[in-house]
Amino acid sequence: MARVDLTNAKRAKKDEFYTRLDDIAKELKYYKPYFRGKVVFCNCDDPYESNFFKFFALNFNSFGLKKLIVTCYNGSPIAGNELEIPFDVPDDEPKNIAYKLEITEVNDYNGDGAVNLTDVQYLIQNDKNVLSQLHGNGDFRSSECIELLKESDIVVTNPPFSLFREYVAQLVHYQKHFLIIGNTNSLACKEIFGLFQKDLIRTGHTNFNVGMYFYVPDSFEKFHHIEDGKKIARVSTSCWYTNLPVSRHNEDIILYKTYTPEEYPKYDNYDAINVDSYRNIPCDYYGIMGVPITFLDKFNPNQFELLGSTQRGCHELVPDTRKYDDYWECKPNGEKTGSSGGKTNENGNLLKNDGVHNYFENAEGRQIQSAYSRIFIRRKR
Repeated sequence: MARVDLTNAKRAKKDEFYTRLDDIAKELKYYKPYFRGKVVFCNCDDPYESNFFKFFALNFNSFGLKKLIVTCYNGSPIAGNELEIPFDVPDDEPKNIAYKLEITEVNDYNGDGAVNLTDVQYLIQNDKNVLSQLHGNGDFRSSECIELLKESDIVVTNPPFSLFREYVAQLVHYQKHFLIIGNTNSLACKEIFGLFQKDLIRTGHTNFNVGMYFYVPDSFEKFHHIEDGKKIARVSTSCWYTNLPVSRHNEDIILYKTYTPEEYPKYDNYDAINVDSYRNIPCDYYGIMGVPITFLDKFNPNQFELLGSTQRGCHELVPDTRKYDDYWECKPNGEKTGSSGGKTNENGNLLKNDGVHNYFENAEGRQIQSAYSRIFIRRKR
């Protein structure tokens, strides 16, 4: 089953994005002290192609790594063709293999803490480094990959977005430090949001509002530009997730606005006020507030507590007080869309109609509009 699931995931377009070396370097520079003497595991990375491998090979000595382990799923389109692999594989299926590369020594000839070569063939000329075939298909959930996970200290990679929750759950189960890329939509998933509530995960240093650029296969028709002969696509909904320390999550959000009922209306179905931006959080309000999901990128657990999130069943501490099953959805011109009000249950709804966006109305003419996804917070001090 694992093989089928991951195969399907790799076929999905959202799982065929490959991280740029510049973006890895931009984020990893903040965590350098935490890597000294550690075993790093990149368990979704083909060493012949992965920029995560290239980064750690280049910086193996300057980061003071003890070991670098890289595993791939079902082999490489390069290994066994342009490049030689040091073990036997079937002649008719040179690509259909999974393997691991373990690096324990990278020669630094000029003493600057880095190397100029990241080629796998160069590194495995050193007998202390070993490229070997895996028995299974390289799925991160396989028993042999889990054994490698147990050996590691920090996991760094770009896992399949479609398997993100399962991937993070495994890291938490084995109590591993991690620095990974994921979709920002995962922020409000019940499982991931629960980790934010427990301060077991946080966003990284790279501001996720700017999005990230990824290499995509040549078959992709939609892309942003060409870089080094490769197609580049921008993914606005992507960010770094980690449980390593991130200094900015210990900084207070500066509050300066004053609360008024007119500027901060209460939701029609939650005992909380609506705040349209983390910048607008009032300095004199200590009740429950609904803020956009982007708040998590600024969240300081010493300043605020996370109580829940609209939708997705993770707002038990802030229960909804009204349902809209007897409402219907209307376009701004009043035309019914054919959808019932049930689609807005558990959204943060406001008693208004701005005449610009769709709204919901019942038989008595009562009208409400939905806010975007909201996170419920309360100040600690």
